[in-house]
Parts: sequence; structure tokens; C-alpha cells
Amino acid sequence: MIRKLLLFGAAVILGVSGVSAQTKTAAQARPRARQLGIHPGIYSPGPLNAITDVPGVEVGQVTIVRGTNVRTGVTVILPHAGNMFQKKVAASVYVSNAFGKLIGSTQVNELGQIETPIVLTNTLSVWDAAAALAYWELALPGNQDVRSINPVVGETNDGWLNDIRGRHVTAADVRLAIARARGGPVAEGTVGAGEGTVAFGWKGGIGTSSRQLPAADGGYTIGVLVQTNFGGRLTLAGVPIWRYLEPPGRMGQRAKGSCMIIVATDAPLTSRQLHRLAKRAIFGMARAGATGNNGSGDYVIAFSTTDVIPANARLLPPLVRLNEWALSPLFEAVIDATEEAIDDSLLRATTVHGRDGHVAYALPIDRVRQLLARAGVH
Repeated sequence: MIRKLLLFGAAVILGVSGVSAQTKTAAQARPRARQLGIHPGIYSPGPLNAITDVPGVEVGQVTIVRGTNVRTGVTVILPHAGNMFQKKVAASVYVSNAFGKLIGSTQVNELGQIETPIVLTNTLSVWDAAAALAYWELALPGNQDVRSINPVVGETNDGWLNDIRGRHVTAADVRLAIARARGGPVAEGTVGAGEGTVAFGWKGGIGTSSRQLPAADGGYTIGVLVQTNFGGRLTLAGVPIWRYLEPPGRMGQRAKGSCMIIVATDAPLTSRQLHRLAKRAIFGMARAGATGNNGSGDYVIAFSTTDVIPANARLLPPLVRLNEWALSPLFEAVIDATEEAIDDSLLRATTVHGRDGHVAYALPIDRVRQLLARAGVH
């Protein structure tokens, strides 16, 4: 596996982990959405209810916590574990509001391909992460003659809790996150690129969900991973939580920011069809209560693991692809999975004390449970 070549430099990292033992224990005590009776839509999730339910997709995370002011990290999504420059995948980027930094997006939409893993981090670390990702891929066996790499790196701003100007994410962190990438369960909440984020004034973070279409609709899997750091009016299962539950202190004024949404599928879609799919993910964000303020950098990156594009092939193998009318179940699935991933990012997140004494409080589960029960959600 490519990732086994990546551990060089990892041993020198201090104060870094995939998930700290304390955070992991706290997160495990907090429910996912389904444990509260929240299950958007009509389709069932995959076995893990995660983006890794899409065969071949892997996720790796590094959480960076140092002293009282550093609260940040890296989350990496691999469409497959091989050399992505040599075996690119069909992809598209949809921009809902472009107040953000998504490196590599223009080439993805021009060519309809992704040729590197996808990295998520904080706003002022995107350029460092992009350089690290490019150099990592250039060093892979088989890429010795490559003269151009298009790293794909997205972000949200964790500057409320994190010393973002310190640019604490290093090349070693990016390499380590890639090295840790695996299939299987994905840690959620206060972890990786979600360590320092805030959503709806509460502690946000990483969330994931999936949907499995029935055989009659193709049997395809849709997986979603989100990095939530945006504002609006928190709504769970259609219940206006925001009417009854306000974040403590000044956090109610922190209802702004951005969201990165990664969509994976094994459905045979072209880049144009993936663009259509990516657009629908924003509907799920709206269902969760997003209001799309001026400073919200909201991006969706969608890719298909089925459409693999060899780098040096003059003629590409034929691809059996879906007719447009067959896309509607996928549209519905991605909306529902996005909404649930956002819910999970909040429900699994833990309270974080960060920069200059700032605190982002975890959504109080007992109170949420009461509000849902009152509305008949259980």
C-alpha cells in the first residue's frame, strides 16, 4: 500500500494524535443522530453509516492540541489507496458561496478529475498543506517524471479556538494523516480538521453518514463527510432547536463561518453528473439550519470511485454510466446523508477550551433529547 511509505518524519511530531484518549472517551459517551431517533430520508445507511461505506474510500486524521491556544488538525479523504496521479477519479466541485480557500478547484472542474487525496485543515494552513500534499505525491513510485500536481485542499476558519496565525499544521502532519488513512469507522466531532470548529454557536467538527440505494435504484452507495464551522438556526429532524436552546454567552454571536462537504459514490457518474450531485448536498446543509451568511465558504467536492482515469492512456476504457432520469435517488440520498453528517458533527463534538480562554460548548444532549421527544422524535 502507498500509505506504508509515508511514516518518514512522523516520529518528530509532538502533541499530535488521531484522537486524544480523553476526547475519544467523551465522544463515545455522546450519541450519533440515529441513537436519538434522527434518521433523515427513506434510504438506509451503509454498515458504518460513514463515507468509508463507499468501497475503497479511506479517511485519516491528525488532531493537534498544544498548550492552551493550539486547537486544529488535518482530515484526509482518499478515493482509493493507490497512486492517484496515475489513477485519477472523476470529480467535480460545486461552490455555494466562495468566501473560502479551496486549492485546486478550478482544475478539478476544468478536467473533471481529482489526482490527489483531499485534505481539509484550517484557513491559514491550506498553502502549507497543499505544498506538503504536492511533494508527497511527487515522491511516490511511478511519479518521478511528473512536472505538475494539482493538490486539493479545503478549509474552515478555526481562529476562535485556535492560534490560527501560528500556522501549526506542518508537512509532517499531512503525511501522518495520509499514513493513518483507513477504511472502517470514522472518528467524528472534535477531531482532525474539526478540532477547533464551531457550528451554530456550538462545538462543531467532523461528521459523516452514508446511504445505500435499493437494488431497484442500482444498489449504489453515497457517502458524505463534513467539516462544520458555519452558522444559522440549528434544526434537528425538522425540530427548531434554535428556538429553545441558545449557546452560552457570546457563542450565540458566533453563528457564522463555513462548511466543507465531501461526497463519495460508487455510482458510475461523469464529472458533469457529479456536479449535479454536489449541488444537492447543499440542500442537506439548509435542512440542518444553515442560513448562508456572507462569510460562509461553502464547498462540495464530489467524486466517483467507479470512473478511474489512467494518466497515460490515450484512449480511455468505456464507462457504463447512468441516464439522467436515474440520478434522482442519488440526489435524495446525498441530501439526507449530508444533513445527518452535519447532525453527527455536532452531536459527537465535545466542549473545547481554546485560544485566549475561548470556549465552544458541546450541544447538551439531555436537553436535545427532551426537545426531540416533545416533538415526537425518538
